[in-house]
Amino acid sequence: MTRNSNLAISFSDEQAMILDSAKEFCRDKSDISAVRSLFGSETGFNAEVWQQMVALGWTGIAVPESFGGSGLGLGSIVPLVESMGRHLLATPFISTSIAAQAILRGGSAEQQAKWLPAIVNGSIGSMALLDNEDWGATISTCTLDVVTSDSGDLRLSGAKQLVADAGQADFFIVSARFDQRPVLVIVEANQLPDGAISKKILIDETKRAAKVDFTGVTISSSAVMLNPLALNDIKLIGALLTAAEATGTCAATLDCVVAYLTSRVQFGRLIGAYQSLKHPTVEILTQMDSARSFIYHAATLIDQCSIESLINSDTEVACRMAKTQATEALLFAGDRAIQFHGGMGFTYECDAQLYLRRAQWVQHQYGDAQHHRLHLARLLLD
Repeated sequence: MTRNSNLAISFSDEQAMILDSAKEFCRDKSDISAVRSLFGSETGFNAEVWQQMVALGWTGIAVPESFGGSGLGLGSIVPLVESMGRHLLATPFISTSIAAQAILRGGSAEQQAKWLPAIVNGSIGSMALLDNEDWGATISTCTLDVVTSDSGDLRLSGAKQLVADAGQADFFIVSARFDQRPVLVIVEANQLPDGAISKKILIDETKRAAKVDFTGVTISSSAVMLNPLALNDIKLIGALLTAAEATGTCAATLDCVVAYLTSRVQFGRLIGAYQSLKHPTVEILTQMDSARSFIYHAATLIDQCSIESLINSDTEVACRMAKTQATEALLFAGDRAIQFHGGMGFTYECDAQLYLRRAQWVQHQYGDAQHHRLHLARLLLD
């Protein structure tokens, strides 16, 4: 027996305007030479480009107007992130947007008043969620211990793995346990001791992540977020935004493939004339279009939801299906891009390897396809 689901999908005027603006911006600011120039940089992104995004109001798109944002809803971020993915534009936008949603959904009035306007103005946030590298893990080993002091402050003990944009973050939202209960806490970057951030080398050189050791950090009780169940929503939102970025990168991969097939001549013919290459290319297009349908379906539903939990809803189904389809579509496209380029495709100078690296990285951000199918079985099948 299966459940009936909401199949609505829409593309608003606001989303169309954001997509048009984002396409032009990302194309101008992040061509392949610009992407490659950032590989060896400390931050992994261009600070000037980030400030231009802030000035355009993109960091406030999903933040309510009462905190200085546009209040357009989370779904309006999807076309922007898709464009960023298409041009491999490296910024801390995704991690900061997820952190903003965590505060909006789980923070107190005081926390929202402090951090949401700061995010709109360019402060960078990051989610510190992983005790190991498995998104299927359910137990947080980062614990909160009460400091024996009159102030009633709390002390953190534990480390988090693969924290995105950790080196540039102004604050972290950390999942932890306190009295055997899950909690989320806000830790400011200036509270970390020296040497707490250990940078990691990722397969995707456009991304930055690190291990962050929070042991010994002391926070006040006001830094504890009121609604720890927001963590479940955050994982779904992270999956959706990652899927949107992957869908954009899949489109870029298809462009790379088509450009090569229509320029490379072998045995007196363009190699794109061979059916053995035509058919997989069409399959890339088909899978990419399916992924776009899934991400905008999820964007439609997530904006129709109230601020209450997304769990066990049609929106959860949509987010999980979007992540599954988009990441598998990109993996297929990246694999074929390498294959079609032949021996050159394995070289560092070939752009095709950039897309395969992104495909490999994106698989395990907020759960791979197997992880989400496991949850979809619970949601869709009796």
